[in-house]
Amino acid sequence: MGQLDGKIAIITGAGTGIGKGIARAFAREGATLVIASRNESNLQRTADELRPHGATVEVVPTDVSEESTVVALFEHTMRRFDRLDILVNNAGVFDGGPLEELTLAAWQRVMDVNLTGVFLCTREAMKIMKHQRGGRIINIGSISAQVPRMNSAPYSTTKHGLVGLTKSTALEGRAFGIAASCLHPGNVVTERRSGSEADMDQEPMMSADDIAMAVLTMAALPPYVNMLESVVLPVTQLYLGRG
Repeated sequence: MGQLDGKIAIITGAGTGIGKGIARAFAREGATLVIASRNESNLQRTADELRPHGATVEVVPTDVSEESTVVALFEHTMRRFDRLDILVNNAGVFDGGPLEELTLAAWQRVMDVNLTGVFLCTREAMKIMKHQRGGRIINIGSISAQVPRMNSAPYSTTKHGLVGLTKSTALEGRAFGIAASCLHPGNVVTERRSGSEADMDQEPMMSADDIAMAVLTMAALPPYVNMLESVVLPVTQLYLGRG
């Protein structure tokens, strides 16, 4: 028996990195998956990896910053499975630089994906979960929501905003049995970061599978229990005391 047997889960940004790690962990524990991202070939690779082990995986290319594709993602899920138990809002992008040099386009791109995208997915999930009177929404934040790095204003701002959105979702969902949580990872080795020798040489890292274990813990809690916020980071990462 898996911890998520019979559960239907949407995972955004599931083609690579943390999202792919979460998909692996959920599939191993029996969840039926709907995986979404802009890159269909990455999604197909994730699905091809999981299906031989018995997982049911639906691939739905989705740009979370585009309302119509988000609506289509949730409509597809309901047509196929007629319910939604878990939403993991993982899709995200990074851009930054000194504030005086940031372009509006760079700022808006990060806002559109990291915050508006989460709002759009959460809105559609709430429609379903309120009707079925239950569900769980897990948002992937960042320790930048508490301790920003230099030259990361767009990213850090979205992660701060994500905390407020998570708490608002938890409050509005409480009477309907809907739990909303935010997980804040520290340094994680992903495809984006693996090319940075400076990151790898100077800072301790976790794997995407390490974070997936924490997300699985949140997802598998009893329906009356919510882990509202959690920080997961390498023991030796300069987080406490770095300010």
